[in-house]
Amino acid sequence: MSWAFLKQQQSWLLSAGIAVLVVLWLLSGQGAEEPEATAVSAAADAGEPQRSSVRVVTRSAEEVQRTIVVNGKTEPARIVTLAAETDGRVAAIGIARGESADSGDLVVRLDERDRTARLAEAHATLKQREVEYEARSELKSSSYVSEAQLKEAEALLESARAELVRAELDLEYTAIRAPFDGALQARMVEIGDFVSRGDPVATYVDNRRIVVSANLSEYDARYVQPGDTAEAHLATGETVRGRIRYVAPVADESTRTFAVELEVDNRDGALRAGGTAELQIPAETVLAHRISPSLLTLDDAGNVGVKIVDENNKVDFIVADIAMTSSDGVWVAGLPASATLITVGQGFVADGSIVDAVPESDSDTAVAIKSGAPDMDRPKSDQPKSDKER
Repeated sequence: MSWAFLKQQQSWLLSAGIAVLVVLWLLSGQGAEEPEATAVSAAADAGEPQRSSVRVVTRSAEEVQRTIVVNGKTEPARIVTLAAETDGRVAAIGIARGESADSGDLVVRLDERDRTARLAEAHATLKQREVEYEARSELKSSSYVSEAQLKEAEALLESARAELVRAELDLEYTAIRAPFDGALQARMVEIGDFVSRGDPVATYVDNRRIVVSANLSEYDARYVQPGDTAEAHLATGETVRGRIRYVAPVADESTRTFAVELEVDNRDGALRAGGTAELQIPAETVLAHRISPSLLTLDDAGNVGVKIVDENNKVDFIVADIAMTSSDGVWVAGLPASATLITVGQGFVADGSIVDAVPESDSDTAVAIKSGAPDMDRPKSDQPKSDKER
């Protein structure tokens, strides 16, 4: 093969050489990766789980009193409908609608008509019957009057007394008065209206005491007893305290809940009935952990709970039983007395998986050193120096 021929085929030979070098390089890479791929395959065949790192903190449970929180509404302690007890035309109006009143204050007065005259007649008839009875009693001792005649005089005397009572009550019923301390909610009549016996005249409420009514679940009702102290947060911003006055002995058929009423003193009339309220009733004492609401998560079934790590670094999901809420967190019952809570990464690990748990203190120190922040546990001479100090 002559030198001229090689020179003529120089470009082809160069290309072939480069191709051979590339093939050799690729073959060397496959050989290097083969042990690593073999190791990964072996680990997978051995069933070794791939661990995720999570940040954890260990907390101990404390005794707290669980609080039952239910929504309700405020109502007057009593609501009554005042009705006419006699016939008559409305002659006068006492207290106005919405006005507070004391027991016995006039609400509505009916005209007396001839009631005063009938009362005077009843008095006179009674006096006559008393004289007749006394006379016959004296004659009876002398045998001038029989026993039957004496009993007749006695019956007429009692009839006269009953007629006097009816006349007095009929006159008294013309004045419809407040039955207790409270306020006039509504009035159905005006001056000049004619009312018959039994017709509604006004609606009267006891606003000196306010009742916060709500419904308790079957589980919570067993912890509430009449006489217990509780409080309610009103929609207007006030917080009031009172005593439980009623717990229904039988559940509602449609909702399976028990009615409960909290009675609150309102003698100053500052609170108005008919608004919404949140009733908070202390219940049993439980062991609970105080956590941040951000640690709460959901499982596949939609239950709210927290994820913890056991002694084998296994993730456990525990449904949250919120015993109490406060401004600095929520108190969750049902966890072990000493629980290792996952604070960072709980959304990326599943229940039952194995993880690498990094305590909060260790991770905080690592972050501080990485960022160049001074470590308060290290001597000042050992801490990194700034460019200016160097």
